[in-house]
Amino acid sequence: MPIILITGGARSGKSVRAEARALGFAGQPIYLATAEALDAEMSERIARHRARRGVEWIAHDVPLELTQALNETDGGGARLVDCLTLWLSNLIHAERDVARETSRLAETLAGQTSPVVLVTNEVGLGIVPDNALARRFRDAAGVMNQVIAGVADEVEFIVAGLPMRVK
Repeated sequence: MPIILITGGARSGKSVRAEARALGFAGQPIYLATAEALDAEMSERIARHRARRGVEWIAHDVPLELTQALNETDGGGARLVDCLTLWLSNLIHAERDVARETSRLAETLAGQTSPVVLVTNEVGLGIVPDNALARRFRDAAGVMNQVIAGVADEVEFIVAGLPMRVK
C-alpha cells in the first residue's frame, strides 16, 4: 500500500489535499493528529479541522507516539498523519532523540500494509532563522522530510492549493 508525503508552505492546502487522498482508499479513514491544544488559537484550529473532516473519520491524538499509533491502526483504512512538523516540534519539546524517532518512523512506514498519507511543512524556503532553536527545528525538519520522502511512494508539493507531483 502506498506511502504518500504531502508537503508545502503554511496554508497552502496540504491538509485538504491529504484528506482527499486518504478518502480515495477503501475503508474508514483514520486521522492521526499530532497537534496539541496548548492555547486558545490552537484549540480553534483543531476544532476547524475536525469540523471540516466530519464524522466519517476515526480520530486519534498522537502528539509523540506516532510509530506506535501507525502499527496499532495498520490493517484498516488509510491513515492520515497531520502533521509531521508538529510531531517534530513535540519531540524537540519533550527532548526526544529526533534522529532516532525519524528513523523509527521511516522503518515503520516501510512495513505498513494499509495506506499512509503524511502532511509536513516545507520550512526551509525562507530566511535563516535568527535563533538557535528555530535553526535546529528548521534543520531537523529538512532532514526528517528527506528521510520520509525517501521511503514514500509518492511526494506532492502543494502551492496555492495546487498539487505538484515530485515523486
